[in-house]
Amino acid sequence: MRKIGIYGGTFDPIHHAHLILAREALELLHLEKVIFIPAAISPLKDAPVASAEMRLSMVKAAIEGESRFSVDDCELRRRPPSYTIDTVEEIRQREENAEIYCLIGEDNVAQLPNWHRFHELEKMVQFIVLDRTGMQGNHSFPTVRRKLDISATEIRKRVALGRSIRYLVPPAVDEIIGQGNLYREQVK
Repeated sequence: MRKIGIYGGTFDPIHHAHLILAREALELLHLEKVIFIPAAISPLKDAPVASAEMRLSMVKAAIEGESRFSVDDCELRRRPPSYTIDTVEEIRQREENAEIYCLIGEDNVAQLPNWHRFHELEKMVQFIVLDRTGMQGNHSFPTVRRKLDISATEIRKRVALGRSIRYLVPPAVDEIIGQGNLYREQVK
C-alpha cells in the first residue's frame, strides 16, 4: 500500500524547520510523498498574517524542485475554518489505496482531542508528530524529532524589526516576503 504524508499548517511563512522535518518524515516512514496543505483559517489558531495567495506562493517556492513534495490548495478553496477531516476525506478520494500519515507539530498534540470530528479522523490517519524542540513529548504518537529553533513567529518578528531571515527560510521565500512587503508591521 502506498504511504502518503499530509502536512497542514498556516505556513506563515514556511521555513526550513518545516522542510527539514517533512524530509525526515518522508525518509524515516518511507513515504511516497508529502503534500503540504496551507490552511485557510485554523479553528484553533490566530488568523494568518499573510494572505492565502502569498502563503501558497511561499510553499510552492519553498518546495520547487523537490519531486516528492507537493502542495494542495484544497483548504484555501473551501470556506473557513479549515478542518483536517474534510481535507483527509478529499485526499482519500483522489489517493485510493493509500495509507495517510497526518504530520502535525508538537504544539498541536494537546489540542488534538478538540479537533473537529477527531474520533473519526484518528481512525482514518496515522498521526506523526514533528517535534523541533528535541524534548520527550507526553503522548503515544510516533515522533520525528530534530532540534530546530526556527519558528514562523520569530521570522515575522525579525522581518518587522528589519533583521535578516537568511538561512531561516529558503531564498525564494525570503524574496517573496521582501517583494510582498510581508510582516513589516510589528507582530506579537
